[in-house]
Amino acid sequence: MNYFVDAFAWIFSPDRLEGSLTLPMAIAQHLAFTFGSVAIASVIAIPLGWLIGHTGRGREIAVFLSGAARALPALGLVVLLVMLAGVTLKTEAAVTAFVILAVPSILAGTYSGIEAIDRSVIDAGRAMGMTEWQILFRIEMPLGLSLLIGGLRSASLQVVATVTIAAYVGLGGLGFFLIQGLQTRNYSEILGAAIVVVALALALDGLFALLARFAVPRTTGPRVRRRDAQPAPLPVVQMSH
Repeated sequence: MNYFVDAFAWIFSPDRLEGSLTLPMAIAQHLAFTFGSVAIASVIAIPLGWLIGHTGRGREIAVFLSGAARALPALGLVVLLVMLAGVTLKTEAAVTAFVILAVPSILAGTYSGIEAIDRSVIDAGRAMGMTEWQILFRIEMPLGLSLLIGGLRSASLQVVATVTIAAYVGLGGLGFFLIQGLQTRNYSEILGAAIVVVALALALDGLFALLARFAVPRTTGPRVRRRDAQPAPLPVVQMSH
């Protein structure tokens, strides 16, 4: 229990606002890596997922590539790309690694959202004379939004946890305190930085949970009775004399 008390004391210590890397600065770097990587992965994966979900082509290849990307060790991938790109491009190399790790979840959520739509809804759109672009933008994209947000949610949680290894190649973030704590055997610093990472993950998870809740399509049918609706006639009871 004392470890947690010391960890929170480390987090809220005035010393966290001093030095070459303050705690708020590390959090900002951590979130910048996370949001930047997920944004780039979204630009790649979402249009590809819409294409796969709409046409039904390339799904097997997407599943294979997604599974292969998820099996890659994050630390090994970052170190490998940094070594290949060189020290001057280590930021770009690390972001590339995070993008590779984020793409599978976003891609799977995107095309799964379209595949989960009842085919009769899409057939009805075609029967009404809608073009393929109209079906995609007016039917498939809105109805598949919930699972798409779920893919973004999964990718963000994976990346926000993985970004801690960016400090291993000297890129800062909250991983800086984890590595520094391991070197100095400062367990309060290690646990404190880990708690901050968990808090960021929980905050992102709650944010995407709210987005997914509002993304669920709702019926827009009338909730009131029509004015011309007539009440059912009352039964006539005949009295015997």
